[in-house]
Amino acid sequence: MTASSNKQWSILAGITVLGVLVYLLAPVLTPFLIGALFAYLGDPLVDRLETYKLSRTNAVIVVFVMIFLVVTAIPLILLPLVEQQLSALAGNLPKYIDWVQLKVVPFLSNTLNVNEKFLNMDAIKQSVMANWRDVGGVVSQVMGAVSKSSFALMAWLANLVLIPVVTFYLLRDWDDVVEKVHGLIPRGNASTIAKLAKESDSVLGAFLRGQMIVMFALGSIYTLGLWMLGLDLALLIGMIAGVVSFVPYLGFIVGVLLAGIATMMQFGDPFFLVYVLLIFGVGQALEGMLLTPLFVGEKIGLHPVAVIFAVMAGGQLFGFVGVLIALPVAAVIVVLLRHMHEVYTSSSLYDDAPPDPPQSQASQADLSDADHSSEQ
Repeated sequence: MTASSNKQWSILAGITVLGVLVYLLAPVLTPFLIGALFAYLGDPLVDRLETYKLSRTNAVIVVFVMIFLVVTAIPLILLPLVEQQLSALAGNLPKYIDWVQLKVVPFLSNTLNVNEKFLNMDAIKQSVMANWRDVGGVVSQVMGAVSKSSFALMAWLANLVLIPVVTFYLLRDWDDVVEKVHGLIPRGNASTIAKLAKESDSVLGAFLRGQMIVMFALGSIYTLGLWMLGLDLALLIGMIAGVVSFVPYLGFIVGVLLAGIATMMQFGDPFFLVYVLLIFGVGQALEGMLLTPLFVGEKIGLHPVAVIFAVMAGGQLFGFVGVLIALPVAAVIVVLLRHMHEVYTSSSLYDDAPPDPPQSQASQADLSDADHSSEQ
């Protein structure tokens, strides 16, 4: 075996061993990966603060406190509101089912010739009435399930403590870790790998930092607009539309459908659908003209379908840890595929033009005669 093939087999073996370790250590990797994610998101801000003459430690403290406050405040504010809206939704489900039975079922029967026997709304209503009380206390049910097992409770508390500790130390030593990893790269491939790592960081950073800001902004815009409209489920629908907005136009479509149905059930007036379209139209216009160009850029390199597949495949293979590492792995794969495409298109295998066909003796004689006649 040549040295090149040995190197390739070594790389393949290293990737295989790393995948096996991730699979085996998945139950304990979660707090470390979440801490690494927070450190990755916060490192550019730490670097920015260092340019204002702050020491690395002081800049890390400032960013760490900001991350802690945001991560703590969002669940404390949103979870009670979401639980309240879920309880309201569950309590109003019988009324919504009556509306469907009175309005939608006759429309489907008269327009599409759907047999009303297939839409047994009475059975659905009885099932909802029997179980709707269990829908509201989502948070209390989760906490109750965790508290029943002392081992699960201890693991949950340990992860809760480890995440900020890992985040702080990784934030403080992030540049040193990157420099040491760079020092381990074989010198012959250092420039190529550094280039690929820089492109991967650009793709992943644009998606994580930029797209998360866009999703939060759109969710806030949709929630505020629906709240001003007076919709009871404004927060729930706005959050759902904001979360799925990483796929172009999906947030608009899902939001309009959910808000339109909720508006018709609550107000019963089709005129309110105009306001729903206006709210989501404004959000879509702001996303295209302001939010995406400002925070994400023209091209992030991660196709929405690739993002969905990566997250689902990571979750299927490695569970929650797979969901956490799906986007970084997808960003690296996208950059590697782009690099392979460049290498292929610049290689002789791609641009291997056939040689010019040999000319016959008669053709050469004709060319010779033509040259003599032009000279005369």
